[in-house]
Amino acid sequence: MEKVLIAGQWREASASSSFQAANPATRELLEPQYPVSNWEDCDEALTAAATAAAALRNLSGSQIADFLEAYANDIEEHAEAIVDMAHAETAYPKETRLAGGEMPRTTNQLRQAAAAARDGSWALPTIDTATNIRSVYGAIGPVCVFGPNNFPLAFGSASGGDFAAAIAAGNPVIAKANSSHPGTTKLFAECAQRAALATGMPAGMVQLIYRTNHADGERLVSDARTGATGYTGSRQAGLKLKQAADLVGKPIYLELSSVNPVVILPGALAERGAEIADEFTGSCLMGTGQFCTNPGLVLLLAGEYTDQFVKAITSKFAEAPVGTLLSAGVEESLASNLQVLVNAGAEMLVGNAAADAGRFCYANTLLKVTATQFLSDAEIMQTEAFGNSSLLLVAESVDELAKVVSILEGNLTGCIYSDSTGTDDDAYDQIASQMRMKVGRLLNDKMPTGVAVSAAMNHGGPFPATGHPGFTAVGIPGSLLRFGMLQCYDNIRPHRLPGILKDESPNGTVWRNVDGSWTQANLT
Repeated sequence: MEKVLIAGQWREASASSSFQAANPATRELLEPQYPVSNWEDCDEALTAAATAAAALRNLSGSQIADFLEAYANDIEEHAEAIVDMAHAETAYPKETRLAGGEMPRTTNQLRQAAAAARDGSWALPTIDTATNIRSVYGAIGPVCVFGPNNFPLAFGSASGGDFAAAIAAGNPVIAKANSSHPGTTKLFAECAQRAALATGMPAGMVQLIYRTNHADGERLVSDARTGATGYTGSRQAGLKLKQAADLVGKPIYLELSSVNPVVILPGALAERGAEIADEFTGSCLMGTGQFCTNPGLVLLLAGEYTDQFVKAITSKFAEAPVGTLLSAGVEESLASNLQVLVNAGAEMLVGNAAADAGRFCYANTLLKVTATQFLSDAEIMQTEAFGNSSLLLVAESVDELAKVVSILEGNLTGCIYSDSTGTDDDAYDQIASQMRMKVGRLLNDKMPTGVAVSAAMNHGGPFPATGHPGFTAVGIPGSLLRFGMLQCYDNIRPHRLPGILKDESPNGTVWRNVDGSWTQANLT
């Protein structure tokens, strides 16, 4: 049985059961076994995290940055072992996905987080000299991170964006591994623990629990010692955690579900329909569709070019290789949710059938509905079929298309394809005005699958894409604010102020109110 990392020590878990990951490419269970921790492990981790949080308040942003940089370096030294483990647990390609994509993204965002911690400007220090009132974002306390199944490195609970943001904001992290890749998460936690020891971080800075029962998970996010939680996963499980956290006023930042609507206007299809068909097929089937920004709903206007487009992508889906899904659970959920859409009246164009019995997979699937059908049962028609599938919607008019967009749930992304000569402009304006309020990121003439690690990126959106439309899970320094609390200092004596709020602060960017005028001052 693998050990858990609690209070700076790898030790035997307090557990009454265990689980194993599976190789998606063979369906075979992988050794070793991992514990399902009882509440005793959670309780000890919370106590250690609370002690670590108090110690971290006495460390500078530069010291925390040193840890993040040392951690990134250690990851790179052990990259081959991490990639090998992730490949075994997810079946993702080593070179094109793990080593060539997620690994550099992971270390890059850790280093970006380090730069933000060292600079301090993410904390938005604000000084009103006229009233001697000052405010700044400070660490919120221990952060629990629940990682997703589909990004074992870049969104992992002990390595990904939530982890990096929480640490950079000055918080310890309790990582809850995803059951699809516990071994990968353990290797990251080992790297983190070595970096913590090398840079003098407090015990309990990074802790790892592999799995708990649902009741203990809800208890973990709502415990008085927890500062906040970051969660990426299913809507059903996420809403249970949210309910538990909300009952006691604990912030929880959720990424739940998104169908990422893509509107393709007639002029765009007439101008470059074949090109768009290739873009859509590549985006939808990439990674077997297991991206939170996968284009799961395509909105079209009836017409000759739409008929040609639907025929083209149906052929492409039928001919494309069937990828491997991450787990039996993903396979079962995809089949079940596609059946929900069929039962609601969606027409099957291709797929919706079992594929290779020797691995976790399901046939590439396209379904189609009319706008009238969609509008008659919009909630069911927005069921997310996570995987290599998409639902096509054909409307009879721009007004009908805009009406569909107006009743969509919140999504991470929304995209509108239009022609380059201006014939789609009126339709674009009508639809975009509706789409803008439904999505966190609006795209034009570009599939939504890529999520760049950019300070300008918003990987968030209205509910149920996320739990709050005002925050992003990707993009530093913005993502750090989720794990900070606004702390105000009123008439505090200068020597008692945090360094970043002192008049002689050596670094950071502050807003100052001098003689009634707010100005930005760079104190570097």
